[in-house]
Amino acid sequence: MPTAFTDPLSLSDRLALQRTRLANERTLLTYVRTALALVGFGLALVQFHPERGGRIGYTALAGAGVVLLVGLLRFRVHRRQLAACEFGPNPTKQGLVN
Repeated sequence: MPTAFTDPLSLSDRLALQRTRLANERTLLTYVRTALALVGFGLALVQFHPERGGRIGYTALAGAGVVLLVGLLRFRVHRRQLAACEFGPNPTKQGLVN
């Protein structure tokens, strides 16, 4: 006889996970917004002051790449942590299932 699936999380826990997931997405969008602002600043410096602002402009462009990379990495880490909370521990990672 098949057993019914029982959800280990209560309604309030599931809603809390959903709020946390949405907060994680908002944080990623904040990183993207910051990176775009740095790209705009860097391109403006390179275009309007190529001899004096070129180095600072290119540094701002590189900084935009770093900010975007950090944001994406943080988003992925937190998304995995949330998935682990939602679905419980992964038995393959604990060595319980071959």
